[in-house]
Amino acid sequence: MGQVIVMTFDDIEQAGKVRETIRSVEKSGALSLDDYAIVVKDAEGKISVKNVADKGQKWGAAGGAVLGGLLFFMFPIAGIGIGAAAGAVVGKMFGLGVDKKFVKEVSEALKPNGSALFLQVGKGNPAALTAALRPYEGTLLQTSLSDELEKELRDALK
Repeated sequence: MGQVIVMTFDDIEQAGKVRETIRSVEKSGALSLDDYAIVVKDAEGKISVKNVADKGQKWGAAGGAVLGGLLFFMFPIAGIGIGAAAGAVVGKMFGLGVDKKFVKEVSEALKPNGSALFLQVGKGNPAALTAALRPYEGTLLQTSLSDELEKELRDALK
């Protein structure tokens, strides 16, 4: 799939519940997520964002740790700095992640006591995602899916 999907919900806990359902689909191997973010707006309008490190950052951190460890033995002080810089470069090269500016725009548009779920799907079976969404009620705000898949997701969230 390799697509971005954004859904909003009128319930403050709904995005988290949907994420947990999708996590179980991911564990079954039917879907692979590269990144996600959950945005919640409470009754007073306070916004909180929960995001996991995307795979690019994870690979960058791992690569930086290995490089830093190797260089640490040869050049103790320089090894730490070079390893961190290399990790950042590797993470940026992978170029994954949900656009933070877009997350902010959606956050501001959320109703009080609402939530949103941003998914960056790496690969997977669209039918598995559609089936996972059927028990939930929400709005498909934006996708980069084909028109046919987008319609299926919209129908699943009704």
